[in-house]
Amino acid sequence: MGGGLLVVRGEAGSVSVALEIASSYRARTKGLLGRDAVEGALLLSPANSVHTFRMRMPIDVAYLDRELVVIAVRTMQPGRLGLPRVRARHVVEAEAGAMAGWGLRRGVQVEFVAGADAAA
Repeated sequence: MGGGLLVVRGEAGSVSVALEIASSYRARTKGLLGRDAVEGALLLSPANSVHTFRMRMPIDVAYLDRELVVIAVRTMQPGRLGLPRVRARHVVEAEAGAMAGWGLRRGVQVEFVAGADAAA
């Protein structure tokens, strides 16, 4: 898994959040399983659906299209299966309630800044 920043640009300004990037099949499959918390967010790419089976906490899930515009944001409890989003190309996961605080909602465009120097 790589790292970087998730940048959310909203009316109140820009918010940068620590981001883990899961781009391999193995990293996407593991996701947040087995964790009690997540610092920042996790990007699953490519992905258009998620599940929360064997998760220990509720999570926020944002579905993004190929232009990195948010299609939908959902809060999922453990033990659920999310429906696939046809237009989604990426999924961002975070602790439940975090995305509202970042201003991440439908229609917002985000940016990913990859690399160790971005997390500094």
